[in-house]
Amino acid sequence: MEEAAQTSPLTKETVYNALQSVYDPEIPVSVVDLGLVYDVKIIDGWVGVKMTLTTPGCGMANQIANMVKQRVAEIPGVNDSDVRIVWEPQWNPTMINPEARKKLGW
Repeated sequence: MEEAAQTSPLTKETVYNALQSVYDPEIPVSVVDLGLVYDVKIIDGWVGVKMTLTTPGCGMANQIANMVKQRVAEIPGVNDSDVRIVWEPQWNPTMINPEARKKLGW
């Protein structure tokens, strides 16, 4: 019973919080704060992340997707995960949260 109290339920918020530690290698801001994560789905222990990148030609696409998948896999309760890169809606700088904009000097 004590163990159950220590384990948080697997929620979208848990996933988004975990992804705060995943940064775009070229920009010192998390993928969440950049507005790159569009959706998170949780079905039992499976987590699906739908996200985009700052540009379709991003040479770091595989690296960023792998970092997201790896970070999600580290969350307690996750048995499997999938990261899907999408291009619609197209990302633009207005999707960056206000705190991250300040950090970038915008």
